Amino acid sequence: MDNTSQQPLYRSGVAARLAGLSVETLRVWERRYGVSETQRSERGQRLYTAGQVRRLGLLKQLVDNGHPIGTLAALPLERLEELAGVRGSAPAALMALLRVALVGETLARRVAATGNGLEVQRVAARLDGDLAALQGASVDVLLVELPEPDETMVPLVAAARAAAGAAAVVVLYRFCASATIRALRAQDFMVARMPSEMGELAQLCRAALSGRQLPPIDRTAEPVPAVRFDAAALATITAAGNRVACECPRHLSDLLLMVGSFERYSAQCASRSAEDAQLHRELGHAAGLARSVLETAMERLVAAEGLPLPILSPRP
Repeated sequence: MDNTSQQPLYRSGVAARLAGLSVETLRVWERRYGVSETQRSERGQRLYTAGQVRRLGLLKQLVDNGHPIGTLAALPLERLEELAGVRGSAPAALMALLRVALVGETLARRVAATGNGLEVQRVAARLDGDLAALQGASVDVLLVELPEPDETMVPLVAAARAAAGAAAVVVLYRFCASATIRALRAQDFMVARMPSEMGELAQLCRAALSGRQLPPIDRTAEPVPAVRFDAAALATITAAGNRVACECPRHLSDLLLMVGSFERYSAQCASRSAEDAQLHRELGHAAGLARSVLETAMERLVAAEGLPLPILSPRP
């Protein structure tokens, strides 16, 4: 956060997501057209103000409507607003504090520590507890923290909304079934993963008030290394490991076989919707990263035990 300003600052990944862009597109626009003059953190990371995020969002909207980015990049914000038909009202709305009610003690502590455009009116510890603390709040947005929600919680969220008199609801989760997400969205609740950057919460709230869903985060951007040990290689290590007192080679081989199997299973698992497909991509991606970490551990283990290292040849 910039100590000279009360405005939140966003890293490039968060700024791109809030503007509806991919990080790659943002980088190309900045390199070719100089669309943003950003600050830098102490570690050299680009930092974007809320106004710059808004500008990027307008550019994305206009490009989607057929305007070439090359002719838009140098235009002032006022001209972009005119072209997008939002001249006059949006900047004030962007800077105004949002009145929110919170459900979840951990969420309340994180919001209290950062603020970032949110004015907390009421706090309830649990969704299934006493909601008297929310009664009569008449807030803009109800923020609900549900780490692992299921469909039984949908009416509880609706009851909390009614108690708080909230105009919109944002449900924040860490892991959630696609069916539960659909059930929550059917009630006009915004559903999003708990953001790592708390400054993103205000943007989520504004998106919920405007009735739009944010684009999903691409959690598969990090490349997954190629497989280094196949089943035959692991069998060789396990057989050789039987001659030493340590049973870790066998146990680690079993783990690698299981994680590798789940990685392949996730790629083949049937998907009933686009949300299911995205979830399975994320599961397979996570399994691939875990498999790579375990393979590195196996390399260290076989070297320490003096076992053969039958590295799998790269596939063409």
